[in-house]
Amino acid sequence: MHDTLTECKECGLLQRNPPLPPGGSSVCARCGCALHRDRPDSLNRTLALTIAGLLLFIIANSFPFLSFSMQGQMTQTTLFTGILDLYDQGKWEIAAVVAFTSVLAPGLQLSLLLIVLVPLTGDRLPGWLPTLFRHVRTLTPWGMMDVFMLGILVAVVKLSDMATIVPGVSLFAFAALIFVLAAAQAALDPDLVWSRVPVRGAVARPLEPGEAYIGCDVCELVVPQRAALFDGRRERCPRCTDVLHHRKPRSMQRTWALVLAAVILYIPANLLPIMTVTSLGRTQSDTILSGVVFLLTHGMWPLAAVVFLASIFVPLLKLLILIFLLVSVQLRSSWRPRERTLLYRIIETIGRWSMVDIFVVTILVALVRLGNLASIEAESGAIFFCAVVVITMIAAMSFDPRLIWDNLERTGVQGRGSDHVGDRERGRPTAGAARGRTRPA
Repeated sequence: MHDTLTECKECGLLQRNPPLPPGGSSVCARCGCALHRDRPDSLNRTLALTIAGLLLFIIANSFPFLSFSMQGQMTQTTLFTGILDLYDQGKWEIAAVVAFTSVLAPGLQLSLLLIVLVPLTGDRLPGWLPTLFRHVRTLTPWGMMDVFMLGILVAVVKLSDMATIVPGVSLFAFAALIFVLAAAQAALDPDLVWSRVPVRGAVARPLEPGEAYIGCDVCELVVPQRAALFDGRRERCPRCTDVLHHRKPRSMQRTWALVLAAVILYIPANLLPIMTVTSLGRTQSDTILSGVVFLLTHGMWPLAAVVFLASIFVPLLKLLILIFLLVSVQLRSSWRPRERTLLYRIIETIGRWSMVDIFVVTILVALVRLGNLASIEAESGAIFFCAVVVITMIAAMSFDPRLIWDNLERTGVQGRGSDHVGDRERGRPTAGAARGRTRPA
């Protein structure tokens, strides 16, 4: 095996990726971003886990999820019950987001993985495979079954004093599916899949010194810029056919617009009630903060801390960090680029957990449907909060962390860990840092 060229997706440094030992990994020599990881027997393991995941997915969506019993009356819910109830209440925006993140995205991800892996294990390569595999990567951050499970836990605690909650078969299948899907994602080696896709055009040659190049954000192929495919309007990757960009188009403008929209929506999201509870003729409206207070007063302070962090602290932290990153890039700051890149990495990872309160509302709406005896309705605050979570996630995806390092390359200033600043402009790759983590026998 020979070294391959990789352009770091977080700092833009062109570097050689050495052959890895079994279970080993490599990280960027400049910003510390994980570049590649060797996953032994990746295709077979991922295929087995994907098939198991699809079976669990079918079970999780085919049987009752939870049952709610109060004064002799009982309601049962499936995964889609709360989604349909939200739609009936006129909250179609929340219904669409919950349906996509808890059911459609995981189901599509498993289905696409199966369609892609079956031909690969048989050494066949259909022409549509690269396009479908691109979508697997797109769907990954939007599958939120683990966040949904946390929402179930919070909902059960909220209802424990009101009625009896009985778990159904689907709940256990859903819990198992979370671990199976996570294992499938960990076992999948995208580099192995892309290595089997042929590269169109004559690009199988090393870069010449000083030659302009462009790296694909999807399959990570680095090619001379003149070797990129051109469809009449845009340059495309010769391997996965995704549109090529040196940097995300209009990254600063898009991120600023999304951040400002999220800041505006964050205020009503926290001031307006997210749900109204009717129990035995009494009505009470809850905001996000009052839900945290409820958990505290019932002695569930660990869960209250999780909900506070996920629903109040994390969205605010994401907005503040994004504003800080945007301002620092616009001011062409050279202050601690590695640490700023780490901040971006953190907000990109934790943002999805803010959906927990939306899932709590969905579960409660589905379970508590006993008319005047007990009922729960979603309120406008939930719509604003759902919008904040989605917009901040898209804002993090729109921001290009390579902009943090671009100013250092232009000025020649070297930040901490940036010994190779300027290699991109000279077209000369540096060696990546390999971590030979060998799996024990």
